[in-house]
Amino acid sequence: MRDIMGLMKQAQAMQQKMTDLQAELDTVEVSGAAGGGAVAVTMTAKGLVKGVTIDPSLLVPDEKEILEDLIVAAVNDARQKGERAAQERMQELTKGLPLPPGMKLPF
Repeated sequence: MRDIMGLMKQAQAMQQKMTDLQAELDTVEVSGAAGGGAVAVTMTAKGLVKGVTIDPSLLVPDEKEILEDLIVAAVNDARQKGERAAQERMQELTKGLPLPPGMKLPF
């Protein structure tokens, strides 16, 4: 019975840490870039875009499609960095827990 109580306390502590981590990810900002830095995007690790910076030399009406492609690439770059940051923090949180191989949190 003692093991079950200890396990319950661990589960409650993990739940609180997960809640704290989710709140932290709202404040972690990552930046992605494309076109050698001509387009940059800043977003939270959760994917909320906070800003876009565009080099004025790209504002050529005939090259609209190029600019659109660069914006998409920069957003995707930032998103990948945000996912990586979230994954790193999750690994720190679950370090030392006896989780079965391949099990990912949150479930």
